[in-house]
Amino acid sequence: MTIRHILALLDSHAEGDEERLMSIALSIAATEARAGHAEDADALKKAVQRLRDARRSTPMAAAPIPMARPRGELQTIVESSYPKTRLSAMVLGPATADKLSRVVRQQEARATLREHGQTPASHLLLIGPPGTGKTMTSAALAAELRLPLFTIKMESVFSRYMGETAGKLRLVFDQVASVRGVYLLDEFDAVGARRGDPNDVGEMRRILNSVLSFMEEPNSTDSVVVAATNHVEVLDHALARRFDEVIEYSLPTADEGVAILKTRLSKFKLAAKALRGLREDLGGLSQGEIVRAADSAVREAILTDGHTEISANHLAAMLRDRKAFRERFHTAP
Repeated sequence: MTIRHILALLDSHAEGDEERLMSIALSIAATEARAGHAEDADALKKAVQRLRDARRSTPMAAAPIPMARPRGELQTIVESSYPKTRLSAMVLGPATADKLSRVVRQQEARATLREHGQTPASHLLLIGPPGTGKTMTSAALAAELRLPLFTIKMESVFSRYMGETAGKLRLVFDQVASVRGVYLLDEFDAVGARRGDPNDVGEMRRILNSVLSFMEEPNSTDSVVVAATNHVEVLDHALARRFDEVIEYSLPTADEGVAILKTRLSKFKLAAKALRGLREDLGGLSQGEIVRAADSAVREAILTDGHTEISANHLAAMLRDRKAFRERFHTAP
């Protein structure tokens, strides 16, 4: 066992991250086995199994997420939160739901995967139009895995001084390697634009090269890095190789739109027939736009009759307003 292993074990214990501690222990066991120390390797594996069995007998609620807050310069770059939204609360297409479930399953069994020389999916690229659930997905993943969500404030990362932006990204990826969490890089096209584009400048090429290098580094914490973009067409092709999963989001179908309304308005009276009658008004709207229209109808219901019944006509009007705004926005010169 090297001093690096000892430091990693101490760090994982200090952070209350038992999964990371078990992963490191299994890595040491594999090293010992290769060195011919079979008895020591078996003893370590048995110790990990005892810890794993003890965790299974403890309710999940009894194992709180250790508090994690960015320190130093990271405070100006990273915001931390502990979301409660779960994936089950989202209306997702079957393919998207399957991919996200696979990521969660691998992360939850990361110690087992490492025991067999594998690592869980940890780099995700979310692509699709605005308002389709990409940002909410990062929050839901954090809640599912009982991890903090670290949101990278891209406007704070960029600097007009040469080399400073890459330095700030270095801080972010150092945090990824030392503190387990879900890290969201929204508007990822800001740092991932194709090299050689007509509007490209030397500094942007250096930033992209830095990101490509950082993403190749070992991720001993198995932190989940989520990059989200509305403009996949401008991303550098070399980035595709750095992501374990590329998950595409799209505008909801009519059935999915009705499901979003049903979930959002579950505490209010609105006939199923009335909901079905809104299908035409839902066409072309994103998940976020449908939610905002529903919330507008809720506010009207609260002020009109004391928060008991939603007017289907008013809800339809809110949806049409959203659609009209969307069409004006997309056709504006």
